[in-house]
Amino acid sequence: MSNLHERPGVYSVYDTASVVSGGRAAKAIGVAARAGKGTVGQAVTVTGRAAGLAAFGEDTTPGMGTLLDLLFAGGAARVTAVRVADEGTVEDYQAAFAALGKEDVQVLVCDSGQAEVQKALRAAVEEASGLRHERIAVVGCDGGDVETLIGRAAELNSERMVLVGPDALDRGGKPLSGVFAAAAVAALAAVGGDPAVPLNGAEAKGLGGLGRDYDDGDIDRLIRGGVTPLECVAGVVSPVRGITTRTSTGGAEDATWRELTTILIVDDVIPAVRKALRSKFSRSKNNARSRAAIRSQVLVELEKKRAAEIIDGYDGVTVSASQEDPTVCLVEFGFSVAHGLNQVRLTVHIEI
Repeated sequence: MSNLHERPGVYSVYDTASVVSGGRAAKAIGVAARAGKGTVGQAVTVTGRAAGLAAFGEDTTPGMGTLLDLLFAGGAARVTAVRVADEGTVEDYQAAFAALGKEDVQVLVCDSGQAEVQKALRAAVEEASGLRHERIAVVGCDGGDVETLIGRAAELNSERMVLVGPDALDRGGKPLSGVFAAAAVAALAAVGGDPAVPLNGAEAKGLGGLGRDYDDGDIDRLIRGGVTPLECVAGVVSPVRGITTRTSTGGAEDATWRELTTILIVDDVIPAVRKALRSKFSRSKNNARSRAAIRSQVLVELEKKRAAEIIDGYDGVTVSASQEDPTVCLVEFGFSVAHGLNQVRLTVHIEI
């Protein structure tokens, strides 16, 4: 994706290619939901359950309060929330997403399981990401039917959208819509310090169980269909595997963006490079010395990510002056993302 502007700054685009072969920095979370009180459309940042109650009141039916409880139970440090009008139309949610678009948040959730609302959320997330405010959204829908979830994932089909299933139970055993299971997973994505570490098996706190159990066949179909399935083992709810809804490109099957860690790594590396260049080269000449310094700084940032095992490697770092605009400096580089460990396959040779 590309956005051309006249404002000075550091801009970026990215593409990917599949490779086939035999201190904790919490992210801020944004929430759009109906609530018992508060100003509709106004973004309010809260740092704990008490502040959430003061701003939005108690839930009469699961909504903002329930989402905030799950997010803070999961370790969220800061949540920016926007109350949606009680009617809960698509336009109401679009207004809330627009308000969140102006905020510094990296993971978004909402209390709606409607397809049109989630498509509006996708549009908001992709627009913000294209404007250098990279973020993902985690959503759910009512019920845990495998075919329904796979169909919804196909409708969303974005590396920035994560669809969670099935429905959950609260700590008292009462049913909760899948949108609340999504909030528990969003907290996991927000508190993880290393974007290359998969969510597999991490405890989704605040939930008391799941509305249904998937067998191995269901889980295989869900993962291949772009759904992040949950399982409950010994009372602990956790994602089986973190998956995005991006399963196709141009109508053809494409697993490039399937792993959630891929987009999380992209959203870690590219903004880090941008931030470093912005801080050091905001008032510089576009000459050979500056371009050499820019290249050195890019190498420093990429080497940090390689040393942290967030990327496996990098290459092709070039810096040049644009032939079309002498005030523009072109920086290009490539990197390979680190992959999470999903399976260990044993082959055992036994002598008798």
